[in-house]
Amino acid sequence: MQSSRTHLPTVVTREAWLQSRKLLLEKEKAFTRARDALNAERRKLPMVELTKQYSFEGPNGRVSFVDLFDSSRQLIIYHFMFDPDSPPPGQSGAPWSEGCPGCSFMLDNIPHLSHFRARDTSFVVVSRAPLAKIEPFKRRMGWTLPWVSSFGTEFNYDFQVTIDPEKGSTEWNYRDTAQLVQENKIPATKGELPGASVFLRDGERVFHTYSTYARGLDALMGSYQYLDLTPFGRQEEWEDSPEGWPQSPTHSWLRHHDKYEGASQRDAACCCASHANR
Repeated sequence: MQSSRTHLPTVVTREAWLQSRKLLLEKEKAFTRARDALNAERRKLPMVELTKQYSFEGPNGRVSFVDLFDSSRQLIIYHFMFDPDSPPPGQSGAPWSEGCPGCSFMLDNIPHLSHFRARDTSFVVVSRAPLAKIEPFKRRMGWTLPWVSSFGTEFNYDFQVTIDPEKGSTEWNYRDTAQLVQENKIPATKGELPGASVFLRDGERVFHTYSTYARGLDALMGSYQYLDLTPFGRQEEWEDSPEGWPQSPTHSWLRHHDKYEGASQRDAACCCASHANR
């Protein structure tokens, strides 16, 4: 652990600290009320009925979309970046030979699913990679979350987490992917991207209620929320931190949880590290 007497928060008396803390508390309360109001608006969004029949490859064979709900009325799907193809020339690692480190970070933040089920909600991970690629990686990471493959279906294209102009999928985060590439928000107009989608079931009828991408996924990661409480925060260069605070390029520090030991900043990290999507 490094220790330094420079680039630290200002040292004050307990009374001065308490005064500043109470001022921040008022802003935190206002933010909480604004978030509650935003969540209320989200719950009031209209929904779209799914008329296309999707099927997925699960550990016990093919399953339908309704099957993913199990016995719940609500379903949350995390769209995990895992490409079914081999790496393009000159590239290796995620998201081709292993799952995306950023998406892996997301799964490490998922709570015990019994908490979701207590609220009539199921959670499933979906990737376009075939189950033959998913299962070994899932075992390596020690996850027991339900994870199915959408390989060979239009599911990923329809929900804009596999972009490919030839498939008619040219939007991500509700924006044109060509424009996002120009703005350095995504690396290319073809490939896998992350997201989360929510569905509601009424009998055999299924409705799409919500999807979020990019920084919309931030709130789903408890690790970020804890780091945001610390003086140094996430230690990424986009943050508004005092000069001299430790910072690195966005996501460049992220690794699969079994790859941190002995890793350096020069090692390959998150497959979307240079694209902040902010």
